[in-house]
Amino acid sequence: MANELTILVGTAGQGIMRSGDNGESWQRVAINQGMYQNPVIRVLANHPSKPNVIYAGTDRGVYQSDDAGKNWQTKESPMSGSSVWAMAIDPTNPDIMFAGTGAPSPVAMFRSTDGGDSWEKRPMEVAEECPIGLPQMTAIAIDPTDPRSIWAGVEVDGLRHSTDGGDTWEKAGRGIPNLDVHNIAVTAGPPKTVVVVVNNDVFTSTDNGATWTAVGIKDVFPYTYPRGIMIHPADPKTIFLTIGDTTPGRIGTVMRSQDTGKTWENLSLSDPPNSAMWVVNVQPANPQIAFAGSRYGHLYRSDDGGNSWNKQWREFSEISSVLSIPG
Repeated sequence: MANELTILVGTAGQGIMRSGDNGESWQRVAINQGMYQNPVIRVLANHPSKPNVIYAGTDRGVYQSDDAGKNWQTKESPMSGSSVWAMAIDPTNPDIMFAGTGAPSPVAMFRSTDGGDSWEKRPMEVAEECPIGLPQMTAIAIDPTDPRSIWAGVEVDGLRHSTDGGDTWEKAGRGIPNLDVHNIAVTAGPPKTVVVVVNNDVFTSTDNGATWTAVGIKDVFPYTYPRGIMIHPADPKTIFLTIGDTTPGRIGTVMRSQDTGKTWENLSLSDPPNSAMWVVNVQPANPQIAFAGSRYGHLYRSDDGGNSWNKQWREFSEISSVLSIPG
């Protein structure tokens, strides 16, 4: 039921904010709940078949909660002490997980085959430095039609692709001139489409990365700095994307495509955000419920599949991720 909705907001520096009562009240996850002081949360990831199991990528490695974010424990791994920027869980076999590190830690790809209990570093050639200083792995996406096909994006060092379940990785995206990758999604479609978000455009491929087509956001989007992306969990032709004027920016919105990225519409926000819109999440158990966050802490909710959005009363520090969990 809606009044039993649990909402988690990951922030960069204030840890995880949690509401167990549909957003009526909020508490910061504290030290006595297993989280350390002032954590930087880069990503939150749900177990696909156990929604109460949540993983957090932090600046000290991977943490796990088994009770919808009430309590957490660290997962000792080669990533411990490193900043984890991106995570992905194989929906067909949730024991297989991927996590990527980045600034201020070296960029690296890690894989778990036992549900996050142990991790191994996988070989991936990545630049040690980039135009913004140190690179960071900003995205990992698993192909829903072929789980051995995994895509990864590095800011700023371009696209990587594995065709063997993450054993090996190769540089990809030759048709994408911009190496500043912000996000990646793969939708089953039809047609199956790989969507790569860079800092000034969106590129799509329907031939598994052999060729790429630019959306041309300067012509079709109201702003030109895209960031977050999510495929609708019940409609693989529908894609949500967050965008702003720049980073951190002064304004932004949520865009939606209902034809695998060919055309886009601007979804109306009830109140203008205070910065670029940064993240978006649609609940798999009830896809009518969606949340989107601005970089500087405004949280919006939709109860009609993204057609309309209402700003929530609670404001946060820098939002990095958001999840909602039924029950």
